[in-house]
Amino acid sequence: MTEPSPASPAAAGAYTKIDDLIRLRHPARELAFHRQRQAFAPLVGPHQSRFRGRGIEFEEVRAYQAGDDIRNIDWRVTARSGRPHTKLFREERERPVLILLDQGMSMFFGSRGCFKSVLAAHVAALLAWAALQQNDRVGGLVAGGNSHAVVRPRRSAHTVLKLLRDFDTFNHRLHRNRPAETTGLAHALEELRRITRPGANVFVISDFKQFDVQGEKHLHQMGRHSDVVAVRIFDPLERELPPAGCYTITDGSRNATLFTGNSRVCQRYQERFDLKTDSLRHLLGRHGVPLLQLSTRDAPLHYLKNLLGPR
Repeated sequence: MTEPSPASPAAAGAYTKIDDLIRLRHPARELAFHRQRQAFAPLVGPHQSRFRGRGIEFEEVRAYQAGDDIRNIDWRVTARSGRPHTKLFREERERPVLILLDQGMSMFFGSRGCFKSVLAAHVAALLAWAALQQNDRVGGLVAGGNSHAVVRPRRSAHTVLKLLRDFDTFNHRLHRNRPAETTGLAHALEELRRITRPGANVFVISDFKQFDVQGEKHLHQMGRHSDVVAVRIFDPLERELPPAGCYTITDGSRNATLFTGNSRVCQRYQERFDLKTDSLRHLLGRHGVPLLQLSTRDAPLHYLKNLLGPR
């Protein structure tokens, strides 16, 4: 278990606290997005990563000089003036960062420290603050139940605060008696595609329990022109059963007794989780999307800082 920093509010409980999400602004300064390419590229295994660096944008046209790259010659200006001219480019200073936060009912679960939905919101808040502090435009989408909220990317603290309020609002809508969901992660990814422009950094934060063929299609389309990172949130109980004994479990309306004294059952339970993990990693890897995994026992700041390195 990774210990949280005293300066970083720990993710705890069944619901988020907006003050904690705002206070993550200060510890987020420890994250270094410029190391993202080196840190995430190995996570896609043998598949080709789509990370493209910071990119370039057009600045001006001037007369061709000896040593200029002939591939950058502006043939239209050259034809009009009768003299060769070349295009000049400059490195982009920022890239838009878009965050998709899943607050569906499958995220409303936790056995250690906090619910998955709370940890996911803390991860999203850290990424949003870190991007803003590195002069990137920030926006995103939060999805829960049959509704979603979109925040267009802008370079302002007001925009990040709007995102955090949406995170908190959707988180507090989670409760055991909520109506069944008819839309899943695929719909959220489709909506995110509508506001994603080429060259963006996209983070999808979910447990990926509702990830299907349609979701893969939308993720693939985004990944063709943007850098997509999948952040999977899970609870330790989803991977490993508790020590041998009898436990009462409930889905909010029905109760049952779970016996964990059979070692073979416990082993098959863990193998099933690992098999699903390998399948998800392979599926995402085919599209050049790295998979990060955080447990509700992890401190998100330390996890991201250890991955990306010091700023």
